[in-house]
Amino acid sequence: MGALHEGHSALIRQAAADNATVLVTIFVNPRQFNENADFEAYPRDESADLRVCGAAGADLVFIPPVEEIYPDGFQTSVRVEALTKPLEGAARPGHFDGVTTVVAILLTLAAAERVYFGQKDAQQLLVIQRLVADLGIATEIVACPTVREPDGLAMSSRNVRLTPEQRAAAPVLRRALLAARARYDAGEEDAEILRAAMRATLAAEPLAAPEYVSCADPATLLELDRVEGLALLSMAVRFGSVRLIDNEPLPARSNSPA
Repeated sequence: MGALHEGHSALIRQAAADNATVLVTIFVNPRQFNENADFEAYPRDESADLRVCGAAGADLVFIPPVEEIYPDGFQTSVRVEALTKPLEGAARPGHFDGVTTVVAILLTLAAAERVYFGQKDAQQLLVIQRLVADLGIATEIVACPTVREPDGLAMSSRNVRLTPEQRAAAPVLRRALLAARARYDAGEEDAEILRAAMRATLAAEPLAAPEYVSCADPATLLELDRVEGLALLSMAVRFGSVRLIDNEPLPARSNSPA
């Protein structure tokens, strides 16, 4: 959605390494914002975005106006059901309908062999994988690792809206995830204890206002009672008006089912 940063550059570089031609789509999608003020405040810098795309190896950049994606009379919505209900879906009703609709449109227009998504938006990635499988869209989804700042904060276009004080506080998301990961690595299997470890770390940062913390099944996103295989730690936290998300996958133990 523009305001491109090193995380986006990493996706473009990977695409350029894997493919003969790379197309970047940039579209600030009004249908996935729950608050119009958030849509209006979303950072936009088309000339800077084009420089990032060129430097990272993009061959083409598609920046359509809203009326090209949603022409007059547009009335179609693409919805993925169960996977969009928890976590971000519960916190932002209707958000994923906007995401899945615009992604279906862009994938149809691009007709690409592969599309590259970052793992920071773990639920979005899972939803889009389901969308492509269900609709028979012949585009391979390639998941790429989350790119982080040196202090651990996941790169996001929203980071530029943080005040200096909020930016200094924001790495608490990563610390909270790693606190739970450390408990898991030490043998803890109680999912509520892992969630409590995240809440406790976040509570120590006065500027952090958590919306949710989660320890869920990575395939269904339903909350777990015990971690007996793979799991996904995730959270959404507000710093003033800026909302940030992050996640940490938990690997299965050697004696656990994958």
